[in-house]
Amino acid sequence: MASVLNVSAYLFTRIDDPAALRPVLRDRATGAGLRGTILLAEEGINLFLAGEPDAVRAFVDGLRVDFPALHAKESWSDAVPFGRLLVKVKREIIRMDRPEVRPQDGRAPAVSPATLRRWLDRGADDEGREVVLVDTRNAFEVDYGTFSGARDWRIERFTQFPDAASAHRDELDGKTVVSFCTGGIRCEKAALYLRDQGLDAYQLDGGILGWFAAEGNAHWDGDCFVFDEREALDPALSARAGA
Repeated sequence: MASVLNVSAYLFTRIDDPAALRPVLRDRATGAGLRGTILLAEEGINLFLAGEPDAVRAFVDGLRVDFPALHAKESWSDAVPFGRLLVKVKREIIRMDRPEVRPQDGRAPAVSPATLRRWLDRGADDEGREVVLVDTRNAFEVDYGTFSGARDWRIERFTQFPDAASAHRDELDGKTVVSFCTGGIRCEKAALYLRDQGLDAYQLDGGILGWFAAEGNAHWDGDCFVFDEREALDPALSARAGA
């Protein structure tokens, strides 16, 4: 049975001095024997960590003292899928290069997995409008798996998303647009950008990993790429065969 707990979590929230927070979190994570990556910026925190289950959960609980809205997604592996611990200060916790998009000031409306499942099962939202899913991930990630019928604009990095969205705006107009990504961080910025373009856009709450936990493989084809040594997770949140 897999014994290593993996967590991914992010929160857009104002951090006045991320450089001062960096050594504090580095020392806590090192003391807990954790490996992975923690990113800090003035717009928030983003982390991917793995280790002994009690130590991982205690570390996340400690973060919630300062970040009470932080929600962690859990998965399991046989070994720690990170070679070391990195704690970095960045300009953005997920780079979009659009400073006007500020989820730390207010997030875009979110759609729960249960609501999206209902919409996809019936082929329309609760108002009878067409639902369009927009994959905000890079093309190579999409190739591992995505929602059936999702829009894939073949972007190579997230900074290309705004231009791609603007180019395809007319295809989305008048429809209910749901952006999605692995854990929620990219689709949160994406949904705000789409709404700034006058579209009725939402984010999938919890991203693909949240969908897997709640709805399994419903309306999904393939696996989900993850940025660690596991390579990809299947809808049961297990490392894919051969990874």
